[in-house]
Amino acid sequence: MHYTCPSCGAINRIPTDKQQLSGQCGKCKQALFNGKPVDLSDSDFQRFIDKNDLPVLVDYWAEWCGPCKMMAPIFKEVCGELQHQLRFAKVDTERAQMTSQRYGIRSIPTLILFHQGKEVDRLAGALPAPQLKQWIAQAMNKAMTK
Repeated sequence: MHYTCPSCGAINRIPTDKQQLSGQCGKCKQALFNGKPVDLSDSDFQRFIDKNDLPVLVDYWAEWCGPCKMMAPIFKEVCGELQHQLRFAKVDTERAQMTSQRYGIRSIPTLILFHQGKEVDRLAGALPAPQLKQWIAQAMNKAMTK
């Protein structure tokens, strides 16, 4: 399995039978799984989406958005719980305007699940943790059947 390092962006290979272990980047030696979503910009977004074998859940948000601020700790909590099943990333729509425009982000927060570089499912609005986990499970099922 290929994983993009959240710190330096290097591509790392981890054997499938060891993907539940924490692991560290072969280049920068930082943890590959640190329980935190990765902040992505216009310059590193596509590489992260394309080069991870796990599905990637992206939270599009903005600093001024109240529901986004409510969703942030929930997203981080769920990331900590599910980080070995899918990758979690955040895109600040004010700073990554090209990426936000490319994916037609018109309301925030918006969550998009990507698998193998393609959009699988999308959800607009904030959710409590149990409903977020339920939506992720349904989106993951879609990702694995495509």
